[in-house]
Amino acid sequence: MKIAVAGGTGVIGKQVVQKVDAAGHEPIVLSRSAGCDLTNEHSVRRWLVGCEAVIDVSGSSTTSASASMRYFTQSTANLLIAGRESGVRNHVALSIVGAAQIDAGYYAGKAAQERMLRVLPGGYTLLRTTQFHEFIGQTINRLSAGPVQVAPKMRLQPIAGSEVAQALVELAVQPVAGIVQELAGPREEWMPQLFAQYLAKKNQSPRIVEVPLPGAMGKAMREGGILPGPGARLGIETYSDWLANQ
Repeated sequence: MKIAVAGGTGVIGKQVVQKVDAAGHEPIVLSRSAGCDLTNEHSVRRWLVGCEAVIDVSGSSTTSASASMRYFTQSTANLLIAGRESGVRNHVALSIVGAAQIDAGYYAGKAAQERMLRVLPGGYTLLRTTQFHEFIGQTINRLSAGPVQVAPKMRLQPIAGSEVAQALVELAVQPVAGIVQELAGPREEWMPQLFAQYLAKKNQSPRIVEVPLPGAMGKAMREGGILPGPGARLGIETYSDWLANQ
């Protein structure tokens, strides 16, 4: 079957595309670099012809709540509406554990995406996961480096991106299921400690300064607001094990 992967050139999207191909299906990559603008309904409709499922792992680089909401609202509406018209049977969306409750900053966009899924007809499957192992290196690269490395105070339970990708593909070939069981990493971690592990792997040893992030999102991250609930399904690969293989 043809499975469209929205955001298929991103860190997780590439892994989803590989998993789709490995499962014997045909991945159709929807991304700007491939010529598909997810915020343009006509562009999306053209790419979804013949697709039976959509896996949406697209994202926005903004941390602005309003900009994030605009992106996810528009892209999700386009994928759902065009998908329904094209015969897509299952729209699988990836969201973040705690985003709907925090509803601030980038998470406001994910919360808006979840609301859009519930409002529009056509059926959907929603998988909420914790941050990926790859997220640690991405966060370090976004922050200033040098003799001092700033690290956000953050409790998290990261999971391997490959495990998330596998779960998404398995869901895509099944009937729509609504909101499914959360998926999280095997154990809780402290972000500054993960920073230290990552930098040590890169043979770097700057002084790490723990900094609380501002606002509702920062408070939630410090106090466990992005940790999975008691009923979550846990992955296998720890951050340490994943990092050792990089």
